[in-house]
Amino acid sequence: MIEVPKYLKGQLLLDSGQLNGSFFQRTVILVCQHDAEGALGLILNRTSGNKLGEMLVADVPDQLKEQPLYLGGPVQLSALSFLHSDDFLPEASVMPNLDLGHSLDSLVELGESFSTTRKIKMFAGYAGWSPGQLEDEMNRKAWLTHPASLELVFNNATDRLWQMILRQKGLKYRLLADMPEDVSLN
Repeated sequence: MIEVPKYLKGQLLLDSGQLNGSFFQRTVILVCQHDAEGALGLILNRTSGNKLGEMLVADVPDQLKEQPLYLGGPVQLSALSFLHSDDFLPEASVMPNLDLGHSLDSLVELGESFSTTRKIKMFAGYAGWSPGQLEDEMNRKAWLTHPASLELVFNNATDRLWQMILRQKGLKYRLLADMPEDVSLN
């Protein structure tokens, strides 16, 4: 019997503590696409320190210019991606009421339309895996999984998000969450 691969679209990946010294140390990644062709995700808890308007030369609505820009991953840092949610997005591509976009025109359209419940988070770059690569990393236990939610995706405490989710996962992960970033300081 052939084992059907489990795709992780709409799940969070958390550094399991094995990624010390890498770009992905202590990251929380939302898996936006995952199938037999590979996977694409966005790091939710790594800010660039810049606002979108400081990094983008295109003309976008002022409210978007003030949005923080996150480092979505090490691949194509010049590529812009964004997550957006609203109360009802019938064609959401990542999970219920959460859509992924890459088009500057779509972003401008979102910024110009009015909604009191819309949330947008913008990213430079992304995390990408070739076919089978993420599955291999999962088998090596490099990542922990956790169900994604709109509250976690748009959480503003990005510097504490990894630790917060690990604590939510229970006592077993509390020690990992409380370890210093540099274990030689322990």
